[in-house]
Amino acid sequence: MKSDNKLLAKKYFQDAIRYFHNAKEKLQKAKVDYYKKIYTDTKPVVEACGLGYRAVLKALDGYLILRGIEESKLPESYYGYLDILKKYLVHNGKVKTNLDIVYRHLHIYGYYRDCVTVSIVKEGFESAKFIIEKLSGNKV
Repeated sequence: MKSDNKLLAKKYFQDAIRYFHNAKEKLQKAKVDYYKKIYTDTKPVVEACGLGYRAVLKALDGYLILRGIEESKLPESYYGYLDILKKYLVHNGKVKTNLDIVYRHLHIYGYYRDCVTVSIVKEGFESAKFIIEKLSGNKV
C-alpha cells in the first residue's frame, strides 16, 4: 500500500471525526421537549443529521482508500457504497447494519423528513459513532 494512500485516508478519517463533532455540537443546540421526547426546533436537528451522515461517508471513503480504491472511483451514492462494501467488508455485518441505520435515521428521517424524535436521531448518531470508530481505529 502506498504511503500516499495512508496519508489521504488519514485526512478522510480526521474529517469524519471533525464532521461528527460538529454534528453533535449542532444537535446540542436543539431544544428538547422531554415530556414528548422530541426536538422542538428542526433546523439544528436537520443540520446535525446531514453532518452526521456526511461524517460516516468520509469514514467509508477513508476505509476504501486504505483498501486501494482510487479517490476518483469512490462511490457516489448510498447504494454504490453498499455494492463496494460487499467486496471489502464481506464478514462485517455490524458495519453494514449500522450503515443502514445511519442512512435511514440520519439521512432520510433526520435530514430529508425533519424527524424530531430524540430516540431515532440518537440511535443514528450511535451507529455513526460505531462506524467511524470501527473503520478509522480512532475514538470519537
